[in-house]
Amino acid sequence: MNSNLIARALLRIRSFAIAPVVVSLAFAALLGAGTSAAHAERLKDLAQIQGVRDNPLIGYGLVVGLDGTGDQTTQTPFTTQTLANMLANLGISINNQQIGGTNSTSTLTNMQLKNVAAVMVTATLPPFARPGQAIDVTVSSLGNAKSIRGGTLLLTPMKGADGQVYALAQGNVAVGGAGASANGSKVQVNQLAAGRITDGAIVERAVATRVSDAGGTMQMELNDTDYDTAQRVVAAVNNAFGQGTAMPLDGRTIQLRAPADPSQQVAFLAQLESLDVKPALAAAKVILNARTGSIVMNQMVTLQSCAVAHGNLSVVVNTQTVVSQPGAFSNGTTVTARQSQIQLKQDNGALKLVTAGANLAEVVKALNALGATPADLMSILQAMKAAGALQADLEII
Repeated sequence: MNSNLIARALLRIRSFAIAPVVVSLAFAALLGAGTSAAHAERLKDLAQIQGVRDNPLIGYGLVVGLDGTGDQTTQTPFTTQTLANMLANLGISINNQQIGGTNSTSTLTNMQLKNVAAVMVTATLPPFARPGQAIDVTVSSLGNAKSIRGGTLLLTPMKGADGQVYALAQGNVAVGGAGASANGSKVQVNQLAAGRITDGAIVERAVATRVSDAGGTMQMELNDTDYDTAQRVVAAVNNAFGQGTAMPLDGRTIQLRAPADPSQQVAFLAQLESLDVKPALAAAKVILNARTGSIVMNQMVTLQSCAVAHGNLSVVVNTQTVVSQPGAFSNGTTVTARQSQIQLKQDNGALKLVTAGANLAEVVKALNALGATPADLMSILQAMKAAGALQADLEII
């Protein structure tokens, strides 16, 4: 009896001891799979097929129906000229009218159109767009209109770079802002001089998009030039579709051998864009924004040991107004003068040692130890780059 009880107890202990080990190994396997997949990206996020591109469209039109917030016609004469041309096309002539013995030019000048605004209309024609398809348009004021909120865009032809009309835009403008003014006070939220019309343009002409030649050969372009990434993409495509399907032409362009039948090319491209490719690590780079003082660096930036001394120089100008009163019975006049005091202050720039950093966390820790402002840090990084201590490319935007 005692031996049976002992055997059962040992079996239970073994079962409880083995179970956590199996669970931990499975969890580790899931973590390993998640880590490897996290660095991979879909091919559609890394490259695009050559020839499949958007085309910008632009047009000039009028927005009417404004609540007295339109252009001031005395300062924007093109608004009245556009309105006169539009009315002439509709059979309403203004040039032949004589008002008070004035000619047509003065008639156009005296027109007060507070409810009309001249606008520029922009849109993007997507690839494979066909006549009858609706696209969004953006309407922006061209003159000095206070707001185009609540206005209606009149029929506006949208032209491409070749001067051909590819779409016609018209509709009510939606402005994501609000504003009010009274007795010299003004409150405004967001921008009131620009708006958007969802599905506001109808495509009238299609742009021929050529994806492949007669033999089915097409080219794919990477978003960023990188020879290592190009080689990895070629290897992934050939492993999925067979050797010879992809061939690199340079660090950005890859030639693909696709099916000659256009109906099969859609399935081929769908499978191609779904492939997971692990891109190569980017080059070490530091981005400096001189306007905002922003500094961004990627994970490949490294530092070598160096010594840095940086002192701040500040100039303070204090100006005061001094009044000189004349003496009694001196028939003098009161005179005011301005006196300025200038103070020059320069902080001590002690020499500080910056230790080498092999990863981004160490680099940030070393730079923060200097205690410099972002503006001073820009100068320090440029000096480090010139001294060879910063292993990264500097790019100022």
